[in-house]
Amino acid sequence: MSNSFGSRRLLSLPLIGDLWRRLESVPPPVPEESIWLRVLVQALVIVGIIATDIAAETQISFWAVPLSIVGAFWSYRQRRRANVPVKFLLAIGMLLALGFFFQGLFASVVDATNDTRSVLAGLLIQVQVLHSFDLPRRKDLGYSMVIGLILIGVAGTLSQTLAFGPVLLLFLAIALPALVLDYRSRLGLSVSKPQQQKIKKSAQENRQIFKFYLLLFSFILGLGLAVFAVLPRFPGYQLRSFPVSAPIEFQGQFDSSRIFNPRLGRGGGEGSGGAGAGTQQEEGPGQLDDTFYYGFNSQMNMNLRGVMKPKEVMRVRSQSPGFWRVLAFDRYTGQGWKISRNEQAKKLTRPPWSYQFYVPSPITANRTKEVIQTYTAISDMPNLIPALAEPKQLFFPTPEVAFDTEGGLRSPVPLAEGITYTVISDVPYRNRSALRNAPPISAKNTNGYKIFQKLYLQVPPKIAGKVKNLTEDLLATSPTPITSSYEKALYLAQALKQRYQLKPGMPFLEKNEDLAEAFLFKYQGGYPDHFSTVLAVMLRSIGIPARLVVGYASGEFNPFTGFYIVRNTDAYAMTEVYFPKYGWFAFDPIPGHDVIPSSIEENQTFGVLQQFWSWVAGWLPSPVTGFLNRVFGAIFTNFLLLFAWLWNLFSQGWLGLFALILMAIGLGFAGWLSWKGWRAWRYRRWLAKLAPVESIYQQMLAALAERGFRKHPAQTPLEFARDSQISYQSWREIVNDITDAYVRWRYGGVVANIPSLSQRLQSLKKHLSRRVSR
Repeated sequence: MSNSFGSRRLLSLPLIGDLWRRLESVPPPVPEESIWLRVLVQALVIVGIIATDIAAETQISFWAVPLSIVGAFWSYRQRRRANVPVKFLLAIGMLLALGFFFQGLFASVVDATNDTRSVLAGLLIQVQVLHSFDLPRRKDLGYSMVIGLILIGVAGTLSQTLAFGPVLLLFLAIALPALVLDYRSRLGLSVSKPQQQKIKKSAQENRQIFKFYLLLFSFILGLGLAVFAVLPRFPGYQLRSFPVSAPIEFQGQFDSSRIFNPRLGRGGGEGSGGAGAGTQQEEGPGQLDDTFYYGFNSQMNMNLRGVMKPKEVMRVRSQSPGFWRVLAFDRYTGQGWKISRNEQAKKLTRPPWSYQFYVPSPITANRTKEVIQTYTAISDMPNLIPALAEPKQLFFPTPEVAFDTEGGLRSPVPLAEGITYTVISDVPYRNRSALRNAPPISAKNTNGYKIFQKLYLQVPPKIAGKVKNLTEDLLATSPTPITSSYEKALYLAQALKQRYQLKPGMPFLEKNEDLAEAFLFKYQGGYPDHFSTVLAVMLRSIGIPARLVVGYASGEFNPFTGFYIVRNTDAYAMTEVYFPKYGWFAFDPIPGHDVIPSSIEENQTFGVLQQFWSWVAGWLPSPVTGFLNRVFGAIFTNFLLLFAWLWNLFSQGWLGLFALILMAIGLGFAGWLSWKGWRAWRYRRWLAKLAPVESIYQQMLAALAERGFRKHPAQTPLEFARDSQISYQSWREIVNDITDAYVRWRYGGVVANIPSLSQRLQSLKKHLSRRVSR
């Protein structure tokens, strides 16, 4: 009694009572009765939540999926009720979710990056969980389908691996029947429970339905892959988003000369500071570490032996492939390299409100192209920051970084697993004609000529003459005299690749033995990095400035994620050569590598298609790859010739324009004829699959439809024959005879006289054609 009295008093209040009465007066929404539609929509939402978890590496699905399932079950059981109290609770829950969203949004801006996709995905998941407790209508299920699609889209932008691929295929497989059921529900064709009990599909019909969905799935998948491959990528239209990890507070004083490289060599010394000190003995035999590249240090001992075990170290999203440069060495020690001015690394500081560092860029007469790269460390790496050549802007989470004298970037702390940063580089174009005409180094065209000469022309005196004579003898083997520094570097790199071999079993160097001398005169080859060292020494011996640069190759491009997968075994050394006015350019003398390393191209519009083909070609046998390359090359060449011919015709003025119009009309007419022929072929093929009686009946319907007598889908064959407005008695008799024969065969299994029906059909077609001609 007291509860009833209290509720009456509450309802008697002006605002609450009026609002309650309005809510009760609203008619309950028409519920969606299809259980299969509800189950498939719920599956789409679950797949979207799991995909977001996989891509963002979160654990939201552990609570969101069970709650969403409970909500969907509860809403189905309560679908015919108003559920007014639940609606109030859901409104309060959505306000709380909005509050958590703004809290996460503020935290993401202050503590991490401008990338708020994961925060938005969390809000959508929370809203969907609440929404699942109130899904009485088909329209509400449509909202859930859209939320699932958005979650898949967010997961696709966050994903860096192919782990997202199977989830996407599963989402597509569920979405196809869900869309069909949703469309049937929109048309009011949903099947009620009594009707469902009456309908019993045969196994053959079920196989046909499964075959239809399988073919539709394959078609959509193939079409999507084709569109993805050929879709042009215009760099000017790409989003300029610069992902950066959460800020890293560095404790203590930043020593810009120190390099942190975990374990640089067991036999060669781990360094005075333990695992993170990153120093190794300058010379002497030793064992390579099987995980970390030995060249990422202030000095590089090339008297180490061993093999690294492949391990993924980072993923790179870049507008162009290239050599992810780490650092360079200027001083050759006889058995390795070192950075002679390591202590002169300059500190760079960013403002506290921004993640952006401005990196000093050299002045060059060469044309450059801006390339944006985003790096994500997959395992622990040194504090050296990989980047394409000539970085100008760096978005990094620490307050300070260092820029060394050889163009390398360094962090105050090692690059831990999961750290993300972005680099914008002005990568120079490799203009061979300009570099060929570059003047030799001299005091007139080189700033700090004496220091420059001391750093990049230094060769140990005991081998200088011997190496110089050999280098000049190699250049003399050229069919034409070589005068330019660029052509000399190119020719020597090719000569090393062709005349010297990789020696995996090369023994250790003796204590005072020089690496370049042993490579050229004793072993006739060496390890991969030895080739780059020898090329640098040979160029220096003839007065061409050179240094050794270490970094990572582009890695394996994944066309589905858009990332380059870089492993520790992709790290190696190349030779950088200096050309006055144009700067440093790399040459790769290692056998099996391209002399000119991969870099920017003039046009990357269809770069994904090229990279996708390269990825596919890697799985095919060499003869198949060669044949397909010739076929595609011929097609592309002929397409360019056709385009050039059309452009030349168009440029001839009104006459050319008139010819193009006539050609377009002719092609259009030929296309229309081809389309008509293809449809007629498909129609004949369809008729051939039908039973003879049904084929004759369908041909009769098609002939009558062409003359304006169309059968409505809701009409039965007998109703159409009885109600059709055919005025001629002879026509009506033929239509009745064919229809009766079809109905007796269809529903009674009576075999008809096929030759007689065929003659009657031909007679009907003749009568119809005469009627049209009159």
